[in-house]
Amino acid sequence: MTNIYVGNLSYDATEEDIRQAFAEYGEVSSVNIIKDRETGRPRGFAFVEMPDGDQAKEAIEKVNLAEIAGRSVSVNEARPKSDRPRRGGGRRGRW
Repeated sequence: MTNIYVGNLSYDATEEDIRQAFAEYGEVSSVNIIKDRETGRPRGFAFVEMPDGDQAKEAIEKVNLAEIAGRSVSVNEARPKSDRPRRGGGRRGRW
């Protein structure tokens, strides 16, 4: 199973728009548009899961910089949570 990050998404993009863009290259297991917890509005990125690694690689190459819902998207293989840099900031409790 390959997890694919889709960035720079239009806020108007639907799950179906994203699924269609990737389905040209193989089976799409799931599409998850990330939404703001408080407002419920899309945050401009999504994750797509494809079961076949070779098809996923082709989809990443072909869909990267393609247009979905009128906006050029950036597509990469998603990094596991443990590989992502921690978000710094918030100096809670250090005063």
